[in-house]
Amino acid sequence: MDPTNLPKTRAEAKATGAKYYFTGESCKYGHIAPRKTKGACVECLKVEWEQGNTTRVEYFRQYNKSNAGEEAKQRYYEKNRVYVIARAQARPAAEKQAYKSKYKQSNPDLYKTLTSFRRRRFRDATPPWLTRKQKSEIRQLYQIAITMSKTTGERYVVDHIIPLQGETVCGLHVPWNLRVTTQEENLKKSNKVLDSL
Repeated sequence: MDPTNLPKTRAEAKATGAKYYFTGESCKYGHIAPRKTKGACVECLKVEWEQGNTTRVEYFRQYNKSNAGEEAKQRYYEKNRVYVIARAQARPAAEKQAYKSKYKQSNPDLYKTLTSFRRRRFRDATPPWLTRKQKSEIRQLYQIAITMSKTTGERYVVDHIIPLQGETVCGLHVPWNLRVTTQEENLKKSNKVLDSL
């Protein structure tokens, strides 16, 4: 916006239908900037908008942590579940990974707990009578999943055919209860037993 082409007074701006005018004098806060015909100095409005944004961000941050915010998010999810899941699955892999990394860095204690719980669950589900060969087969399956992930660019994981914590039955961490599958398929399966069994 070129101030030199603007009307010099508010009255002149109103008369010509212009949205802005420029007096060349500072406003009461010291800004020498164009002024809105129906409002304040443009620079004052920018400051006010930035302060408002900060206040809004803080308000919604606090609201999202409150019970009312959690309930509102739950209601939205229940109403729009299919859309929310589809939108999440459509995100690029790099964006998903960046979000996970950020969340992991923000919640180190939670991840320590989850890792400890997962290791204990695997340890409890691994029978003491497994032979070295069978333990080696388990390691090979994890190595295959890593290799396939690197080769294809799609994430592969080792899945328990009968889940370690299933809804109706719990499986063991043994070679014949493991298979290599895509992470997407594994997440869809969750802790259910495959229909083909």
